[in-house]
Amino acid sequence: MNKVMLIGNVGKEPDVRYVDQGVCVASVTLATTERGYKLQNGTEVPDRTEWHNIVLWRGLAETVEKYVKKGDKLYIEGKIHSRSYDDRNGVKRYVTEIWADAMEMLTPRSTSTTAAPAPENNTAPF
Repeated sequence: MNKVMLIGNVGKEPDVRYVDQGVCVASVTLATTERGYKLQNGTEVPDRTEWHNIVLWRGLAETVEKYVKKGDKLYIEGKIHSRSYDDRNGVKRYVTEIWADAMEMLTPRSTSTTAAPAPENNTAPF
């Protein structure tokens, strides 16, 4: 089974674009943090932050475009996808992404802004 569940903060403004016949796709960087702790012998283990590349399609991407900003807290459910490409210098690069199937916005919105829509489920283009 290929399933990922993440709760984290958006690291920069989402990158949204439209591809083949107007299909919306959004890319988001998400930071998840495991809190540090102290061992019985007094050794401190620091916080550990991981960065994840999230890809959202169609309706989820349109929701990201309208409502998601840097710093927002998101819940993401999806699948791990790995791919490779050759950069400008011909060097093979590898990328691991999370293709989101579901997203929930966890950052409270102020009463002066429009309320965000309910969580959405959406599948990737396959």
